[in-house]
Amino acid sequence: MGVPIESLLPYAIMMGMFAFSAGAVGQLKHMQNGGKAARRGLDAWDRVMMERDRRLTGFARGQTDKPQAPPGFELNNPWRVEGRFF
Repeated sequence: MGVPIESLLPYAIMMGMFAFSAGAVGQLKHMQNGGKAARRGLDAWDRVMMERDRRLTGFARGQTDKPQAPPGFELNNPWRVEGRFF
């Protein structure tokens, strides 16, 4: 006895939605990283360098070959200074 095709239609729709969602999320991550593959297993140094690149170029994965920092970068310090107890 065969399986009617109508009973498989909901499963095909669900699988199509899963495939579309996975593709959309992958494309969104690709776009957010400036067209590069997503980074995995980042350590503290990688995060610091990505934050520096973000402040320089506007993208966390962007890099520049300019020897001089853009105007205003000297005041854009990411370090937090503790308050002294006086």
